[in-house]
Amino acid sequence: MPATKVNLADKFATFDEAWRPKVVAQLDDYEVKVVKLDGDFTWHKHEDVDEMFLVTSGSMSIDFRDGSVDLGPGERIVVPRGVEHCPRAKSGCEALLIEKAGVVNTGDAEPSALTAGPLDVI
Repeated sequence: MPATKVNLADKFATFDEAWRPKVVAQLDDYEVKVVKLDGDFTWHKHEDVDEMFLVTSGSMSIDFRDGSVDLGPGERIVVPRGVEHCPRAKSGCEALLIEKAGVVNTGDAEPSALTAGPLDVI
């Protein structure tokens, strides 16, 4: 497969829905995803995988049971495997996610309207 340049702003412009990650690249057994965040997500954890959030525009917070971390453009956080967390954004936020392929966005939480089905590759 040839190396291909991707413009993230162009990828974000292709969709509007929040909390529906889109795959923009795959490297080994990891997926690089773009996602729009708006409002509160659900408390969850991923037992066996770490999850990285990198904010590209706007701002977001990730709540943990013992505190909260605020992120702005260019800032990232890695949520370690097994750590319960709840992402949220008061207004629109765009972020890049890196996590193992096949990870369900709501982790161990009961499936809900926020649970993304098979992810689109854009």
